[in-house]
Amino acid sequence: MNTYTRCPKCNHTPLPQDQALPTACPTCGLVLAKYAQKQLEARERAAQIVNGENPEETLDEANWKTWLREHVFYVPEQIEPAHLWLRVGFLVFFAIWGVRLIAMDFRDGEIGSSFLHSPLLVFHEAGHVIFRLFGEFMMIFGGTLGQLVMPAILMGALLIQNRDPVGASIGLWLLGVSFLDVAPYAYDALDPQLMLLSGTTGEEGGHDWIYLLKTLGLLNKAHGLGWLIHKLGAIIMVTAITWGSVILWKQYCILKKAN
Repeated sequence: MNTYTRCPKCNHTPLPQDQALPTACPTCGLVLAKYAQKQLEARERAAQIVNGENPEETLDEANWKTWLREHVFYVPEQIEPAHLWLRVGFLVFFAIWGVRLIAMDFRDGEIGSSFLHSPLLVFHEAGHVIFRLFGEFMMIFGGTLGQLVMPAILMGALLIQNRDPVGASIGLWLLGVSFLDVAPYAYDALDPQLMLLSGTTGEEGGHDWIYLLKTLGLLNKAHGLGWLIHKLGAIIMVTAITWGSVILWKQYCILKKAN
């Protein structure tokens, strides 16, 4: 059985030398012996597959299932009640806020009045600067990529580095909001009405999506694309809230069982 010098979840150090049950990390509550046992079982299962002892499951499938269990659906061994209920409150807040954002009319850019539009606009403009190295098309498309990539990076960091699927679900929710924020500009490209930062509606230049769709020969598809991007954002947001709810329900079950 492994003896850890640093917590495999939160990197806390030092850890107790005696890591037999029920010794846990003093910072995040990870029960070290249980974690080590799970790691051992995963390695044994992988060895069985490599040796042909479990022909119904491939090594990739086993590794994928292990990764899902240890990251996407990770639940700590010990749950703090206050921490759990605070997160439940936050998730309910984001769910209600998400319903409001999804209900906004993407055809007239109503989401531009929302609080989240301004920080997303910062990422959008940064994307133009970052992707200008790859030519004109990527520089202009980079604005949209910038505001989509940043929430995705946040989600990945919380999921992989912090092993915090509830936090990662909020990152995914923000990615969905970013899609909602993009939708009005894609829709607007066919008949520009939205006021841009330049103070114009962009018919003479400066409208990212007029340029992008004209270049691709898809300008006449702008309304359908805007509708599709909006619906994709809504689906991502609902998925995010569902994901977070599943993790919190698992935590609640552990807390209930412990009591």
